[in-house]
Amino acid sequence: MHLTYSALKQEPAGGIAGWATGLVDTMGGPGAGLAIALENLFPPLPSEVILPLTGFAAGQGVLSLASALFWTTLGSVVGAVVLYWIGVSFGRERMHTLWGKLPLVKASDLERTEQWFAKHGTKAVFFGRMVPLFRSLISVPAGVERMPVHVFVVLTTLGSLIWNSVLVMAGYWLGDRWETVETYVGFASKAVLVLVVVAVATYVALRLRGADRAQHRRSS
Repeated sequence: MHLTYSALKQEPAGGIAGWATGLVDTMGGPGAGLAIALENLFPPLPSEVILPLTGFAAGQGVLSLASALFWTTLGSVVGAVVLYWIGVSFGRERMHTLWGKLPLVKASDLERTEQWFAKHGTKAVFFGRMVPLFRSLISVPAGVERMPVHVFVVLTTLGSLIWNSVLVMAGYWLGDRWETVETYVGFASKAVLVLVVVAVATYVALRLRGADRAQHRRSS
């Protein structure tokens, strides 16, 4: 595999791309799987870099396309299951205790969230695997709410396979222009983050306004 590394000479020697290139060159498919497992556990590691780069490596013969898809999907599932069991270990009672100590929130808010997850949790886990940022985060509430582990694994596998296939195949077909994928998916990631920040800011503003009104009624 050392000889095929020269095919990746266009990739940066440092940063996330250089690190992922080193793993894939040294370990092949398992290296790509390890990179994606770590990406699930540490969301700042971008899948929009690792997956297209793995597809490019497959196109250059460093590993087979089937191996790239198998190992990256396995890595996604392993990382997600670790986060799931962290959610299980944290537990519902601790979540309620922590929630009760947070400002501007009510127990009823968490109860509604739990009711929503009980009704829509399967869709959230499946489609969440294809949404930047939430790809990792969705595993924790699934564990807290004790979604059946076999259901979680099946949904995570299917959702991850779709997401990984799109990005790996994009890198495979784009070749040395694989960074184009990072650009477009990066825009999506930023859009999701902005929406989350706006939603949180709106929620806090509404809570503060409601608290001010309640205090004003009591004082008057």
